[in-house]
Amino acid sequence: MAQQQTDAQKETVARVMHEFKHGELRVRGTGAKVTDRSQAVAIALREAGATNQEDPETNRETLRKTKSKEARGKTAQAEAEGKGAQKRTMDAATKRRTASDSQGRTKQALYAEARKRDIPGRSSMTKSELERALAK
Repeated sequence: MAQQQTDAQKETVARVMHEFKHGELRVRGTGAKVTDRSQAVAIALREAGATNQEDPETNRETLRKTKSKEARGKTAQAEAEGKGAQKRTMDAATKRRTASDSQGRTKQALYAEARKRDIPGRSSMTKSELERALAK
């Protein structure tokens, strides 16, 4: 019996099939164009982490990687629509605010300071949480 797909898996399958329909789907990303619908379906299920050829852990990891790729705009569909090469830029006010909030320190530097001070729970803290804990 087939397993129900999650919404994230459905979105990925739809994107891959859209790429196939528009002639943008390629074997291993850069190889020959995929012309066989059944091969496109297999690629879609693989990228969506919904294939029955892999174990559930591998499927979860594959879906995570695919969603990361989609978020970065590294899919054929995004690149064809001109979305892949755009870089996000911060306005000057945001840069000043970010720089003043962290005083120019990276998360690694904040973590090292928290380790020196033996602050509990530091390993799971975000950069802003580390800043607040160190300010105390």
